Amino acid sequence: MKNVEQLHREVAVAIVGAGAAGLAAAHVLARANIPYLLIDGRARLGGRAFTEIVNKLPLDLGCGWLHSANKNPWAAIAYKLSFHIDKTKPPWEEQSCDQGMSPAEQEEFQQAFADFETRVDKADLREDRAAAALLDPASRWNPLIDAICTYLNGAGLKEVSAADYRNYQDTDINWRIKEGYGALIGAYGASLPVALRTRVLCINHDGRTLKLVTDRGDIHAQQVIVTVPATALAGEMLRFAPELPDKIEAAHRLPLGLVNKLFLSCDRPAMFPSDGHFFGDWHTAATGSYHLKPFGHPVIEVFVAGALARDLAADGAKAHGAFAAGELVKLLGSDVRKHLRPLTQSAWHDDPFVRGSYSHAEVGCAGARETLAHAVDDRLFFAGEACSVRAFATAHGAFQTGVEAARALIAARAPSRAFHPKFFGARGDI
Repeated sequence: MKNVEQLHREVAVAIVGAGAAGLAAAHVLARANIPYLLIDGRARLGGRAFTEIVNKLPLDLGCGWLHSANKNPWAAIAYKLSFHIDKTKPPWEEQSCDQGMSPAEQEEFQQAFADFETRVDKADLREDRAAAALLDPASRWNPLIDAICTYLNGAGLKEVSAADYRNYQDTDINWRIKEGYGALIGAYGASLPVALRTRVLCINHDGRTLKLVTDRGDIHAQQVIVTVPATALAGEMLRFAPELPDKIEAAHRLPLGLVNKLFLSCDRPAMFPSDGHFFGDWHTAATGSYHLKPFGHPVIEVFVAGALARDLAADGAKAHGAFAAGELVKLLGSDVRKHLRPLTQSAWHDDPFVRGSYSHAEVGCAGARETLAHAVDDRLFFAGEACSVRAFATAHGAFQTGVEAARALIAARAPSRAFHPKFFGARGDI
């Protein structure tokens, strides 16, 4: 990574945000020999992709699965960078050892979930509605269906647009990176010019060049690709002058839900099957999802989402662990508690650069994604998972929007925006 300590004041293209979308855009521009600079307020690359090493184990506190892996560009990148892909089938729908759910109940639930998705696919959504409206009111599995959809969206089905939910496309093939998805995304940016610890506060676009006001001084650019989360625009962490009311409104309609992870170590790993899974309590949507011994490691990965995640976050750092231990005790007995210790956990609600996990569209607002992605004056381009209509909430969706934004920028470049010697190059003087 070519970290730019001495900030360049004039660049050809500025990319705001060095997550999956920003890194993808940067590679497209580099291949086209268009000079650029990545800018990010964090001290690291990757955005919402972050692998923490704890006890020599790579633990993904952000995205962790290559969804639609057979079409996911990060899979090809992983092979190219000599990362190791694990193709073990995810255990998400299983209840290992039939704890708290008999085999017949598990089969009944899986059919109920399939029926719900069929109703979503076949629904007349010319007038959008909440995805919860498509639940079968007579089904006893609605709480668990809601819980799973909350893991997927970061928000409960009452908050999620059915049209947006249906727009998501997935091949149902999911792989993992043994070294960590966040580690892979960070490695993809290792050779790129980037100004870290540099927060863009405002983009002024009323002059001949664009002026980026940062906490380290102003940067002037010919064109800009903005890849920050929707919350950064809606919450005015990043402002525009003149204002862009359509963008701000779209960002408000694409709020980030919340999913937090907790990793527990287990000093008696034989208690659990490798790559097993528990739902904590299928009778309520306020339950955790427990991935047992991922990759065979002696840990349990605990997901909580939506209102439950927000409530636990509000109760303090220990609340997530206490909740998880309580659910596991109900399933396995009180002896299990003494064998579990917290290793690390995410706190995306407190992250000043994102304040959430990933986006969902409010009811009636599925079209906000296209509005957010639309370019402004062939100078301002937008990317990120919230801009993806078919793969939102994923690193590959963010990647694809970054590629699309960079290609649109290249197509928009005119002779008047040709490279000028005073604009530093991606392969130039850094």
